[in-house]
Amino acid sequence: MSGFDDTLSVIDFVISDEPAPNCQQCGRPRGDSPSGDFCSENCQRVWRGRHIAATPAEDGGAHPSELPETAPVTPLSWLGPAPVGAFAKPGHEVLDAVVTFVSRFSAFANEHAAPTLALWYAHTHVAERLYVTPRLILDSAEPGSGKTRVLEVAQYLVAKPEMTISITPAAIFRMLADGPMTLLFDEIDAVFNPKTGGNNEDLRALLNAGYKRSATVTRCVGDAKSMNVTRFPVYAPVALAGIAGGMPDTITTRAITVHMRKRRFDEVVEEFIEEDVERESAPLRAELAEWVGRVGDDVSRARPERPDGVRDRAAEIWRPLLAIADAAGGHWPETARRACRHFVLEATAQPVSIGVRLLADVRQIFAAENTDRMVTAELIRELHAIEDGPWTDVQGKPLDSRRLAKELDRYLVRPKDLKVSGKTLKGYRIDGDGGLADAWSRYLPPPETGATSATNATPQVTATSGAAEAPGSSATSATRVADGRGTQQPLAPVLTRPVAEVADVAPAKPDHDHEGDR
Repeated sequence: MSGFDDTLSVIDFVISDEPAPNCQQCGRPRGDSPSGDFCSENCQRVWRGRHIAATPAEDGGAHPSELPETAPVTPLSWLGPAPVGAFAKPGHEVLDAVVTFVSRFSAFANEHAAPTLALWYAHTHVAERLYVTPRLILDSAEPGSGKTRVLEVAQYLVAKPEMTISITPAAIFRMLADGPMTLLFDEIDAVFNPKTGGNNEDLRALLNAGYKRSATVTRCVGDAKSMNVTRFPVYAPVALAGIAGGMPDTITTRAITVHMRKRRFDEVVEEFIEEDVERESAPLRAELAEWVGRVGDDVSRARPERPDGVRDRAAEIWRPLLAIADAAGGHWPETARRACRHFVLEATAQPVSIGVRLLADVRQIFAAENTDRMVTAELIRELHAIEDGPWTDVQGKPLDSRRLAKELDRYLVRPKDLKVSGKTLKGYRIDGDGGLADAWSRYLPPPETGATSATNATPQVTATSGAAEAPGSSATSATRVADGRGTQQPLAPVLTRPVAEVADVAPAKPDHDHEGDR
């Protein structure tokens, strides 16, 4: 019988509802055989060995070792009931089981933490097929917030775990020589704490570079007579746990940060008994590895759609997790994107450096005053007045004009000469060469819809206009020129008095504003 005829025979045999009159293997009558298709167990075994093993190779189908995720619509009654484990769990069920398991031992601060951990654990099993592996950071304001517990559970779910609190860069890249393993670092804040006096720059550089598959560390290997340059791969999934604030910014920008908090008294989790966790997690880890392994090639090639506002490095590190969620199906594509929006756009909304924080606060001040320019003295006074700002204590002393110029110069923003009531004073402008507008557009998100935009004031505002103030103008707007802000009314300068004080006592009529400023 030809291969084509064999294939047709297999199809007819599987979809047939009526028992065959003769044995499908030898052709003899079935007699009183309990099987509807074979006369004996031997014929059944021979037929299955000849067709099931050969058909996939001939028709290009799946390898017989790859189990289907669901049972066929037409039951194969002649094979009896399906044994346990005959069908692989679909991806969404596997990930749901991981979320349930990790949630037994930890009380997370929000609904996005556990699903994100499940996706991160899953990606470690196909890390060698991916180009990027996001770092996972577990931090907290205080000790005893559950960071170590997450790592303890993770070591029984991730691929090739290596849990440690102290390891040298040399040991790491020698361990990774045989391929990626999952590094789980606890108490990492002590490693990067400058008070320890240790030089951990090599470790920081290794963790930075190792999030991409192409990363290597170059070392000279051998003695002085036979020295060879060897490139060691350092690509590996890494999870880091420590007190918040002790992590280098270059690592946090390559990471998904899950903030842990102390449990409330009414929050209850299961007791962590390691031998029980190891035993109970074994089948779950096997299912996770098996499922992700089946979809790994699709995940590595996927270009998943990402939420609006997620781009650049954030999009890069979330791509494998979103691809895994899409492959899982069910609710996971939407669940993963909600988590992505949370961790990228909401949980990390604060500026990541003092320079970006300065740009954000300056923009807020310009918008609140509806001006396009401001003298340095008044801008510094407004910065000092921000209640939760760091500007009254920058490295041990208040922000001054020299430090302000130095910080803004990194973003090509420089002080300019401003004409204020016939005097030339140093200050900052929004537009023009060295203005703030370009830096704001590059380093800050767009201002919120409906907020007052300082840029909108630019066409109406100048510092040298001699036009008289309109009768309906407020006393507050008159004093802003006196403080060096751009307005339409050049009045006598008052550079030391706060705006609010003058506004409280100034008359409404413009003719008397001059008297109030004297």
